[in-house]
Amino acid sequence: MTKTLNSQQNAIIQNAVNQSAWQDPKRRFWLCSPALPFLGCLFAIGLRDQKGFDLKNTAMAWAGTLLIHAIIPLADVIVGRDDSNPPDNAMKALEQDPYYRWIAHAFIPLQYTALILLARQYIERDLPWYNRLGVALTAGIVSGVAINTAHELGHKTDRLNRNLARLSLAPAAYGHFAIEHNFGHHRWVATPKDPASSQYNESFWQFLPRTVIGGLRSSINIESERLARREKSFWHPDNELLQGWALSVALYALLYKVFGKRILPFIGLQAIYGLSLLEVVNYLEHYGLLRQQDEKGRFERTQPEHSWNSNHTVTNLFLYQLQRHSDHHAHPSRAYQLLRHFDEAPQLPIGYASMILPAYIPPLWFAIMNKRVKAHYDNDMSKVNMHPKPLSPMMQRITDSIEKGLDLFGRLRSKRWDDK
Repeated sequence: MTKTLNSQQNAIIQNAVNQSAWQDPKRRFWLCSPALPFLGCLFAIGLRDQKGFDLKNTAMAWAGTLLIHAIIPLADVIVGRDDSNPPDNAMKALEQDPYYRWIAHAFIPLQYTALILLARQYIERDLPWYNRLGVALTAGIVSGVAINTAHELGHKTDRLNRNLARLSLAPAAYGHFAIEHNFGHHRWVATPKDPASSQYNESFWQFLPRTVIGGLRSSINIESERLARREKSFWHPDNELLQGWALSVALYALLYKVFGKRILPFIGLQAIYGLSLLEVVNYLEHYGLLRQQDEKGRFERTQPEHSWNSNHTVTNLFLYQLQRHSDHHAHPSRAYQLLRHFDEAPQLPIGYASMILPAYIPPLWFAIMNKRVKAHYDNDMSKVNMHPKPLSPMMQRITDSIEKGLDLFGRLRSKRWDDK
C-alpha cells in the first residue's frame, strides 16, 4: 500500500535534496590565499641582476606591493560583491570538508619558501637600493598576510593548528598576537580598553604605536596571569609568548648564519612592514565603533554592528573572508568558508585591501569614514568610540575639503550612470 505525499511534504523533501546537492561556488577560488606566497616565490625567481633602470625588474621587485595596493583593489571593483551565505543545511558538510583546512595549511610552507627565495635574491642579486627595498617589502607582504593565516588557525583548539599559527607569526616577530588577539581583543573589542580598536578622529599613525605597545603589554599580562594560575613563573618553558618569540629568534639566526649581516635590513623591513599590514587592517575593522555600557558599567555583548565588514569578493578570497568580521567575532572558531554576511553589519565602501592606502592618509580616511560612523549612530556622538583629542583646525579644514570633493565626484558619477 502506498501513500501519496502532499505538496508540503514534497517541498520539504525537495528542499533537503537541493541543500544536500549544494556546492560551494567559490571552492576553487579559495586557492587565492596560498597563491599569494606562491606568487612571492615566482617574483623572487623572476629577479635578475640589474644595471641602470630596468622597468621589468623593478616591477618584479615591487610586485608584492603592487598586488596588494593596486591589483587586488582593482579586481574587487571589477568582480564586485558577493553577499550570499552558505545554506544552513550545508554548513556541517562544509565545516567537515578537509579541503578548506588543507588550503590554510598550504600557506605556511609556501610562506617560508618565498621568504628564503626573496632573502637569497636580496643578498645575491646586483640590484639598486630601491629594488632591494621592494624585495624586502614584497617579503613583508607575505609575512603580513601570513598573520591572517595565523589568525585563522590560531582560533582552533587543537595543538597542530595552534603550532602552525606560531610558525606563521615567526617571520614578523608577532608571536604575541595569538595570545592578545584571542584573549584580549575578542574580550574588549570596540571598547576603549582594546588597543586594537581604533577611535573616531584617531589617525592610523596615532593608532600604530598605541596598538603595537598596547597589544604587547596586554599579551604579557594575559600570559603572566595564566601562568600564575598554574603556579608557574613568567620564565617557565610553558610560556607561549617565549615559545613564539623563540621561533623568531631561531629563524633570524638561521637567516643570519646563511646570508650574513647584510640580511639584517631585509629581516627588519619585512617584519615591520608585515606587522604594519596587520595593524592597518585592525585599524579599519572597528574604527569609531563602540559597545555601549549599562548602568553598572558593563559593556554589552559584541554585536554585528561593532565591526566594519565588506563582501568584496577578491579580498575575501585572499584573506579567508576576514571581511565578514562580525560573524568572526560572534563565532571566533568558525572556519572561514562558513562565515556569514549580516545585513545589519556596517559596510565599508570597498574591500579591506582598497582601504589600506586611504588609512595611511589621515584627512582622506576621515573624509571617507567619519560620515559613515555618524550615519551608523544617527549622529549621536555619545555612542561613538571617540579619540580624546579632536582634529586640529587645519586637519579639519583639509578633511572637509576632501569630503566635499568626494561628494562632488559621487554626484557626477551618479549623474553619468543615470544619463546612460
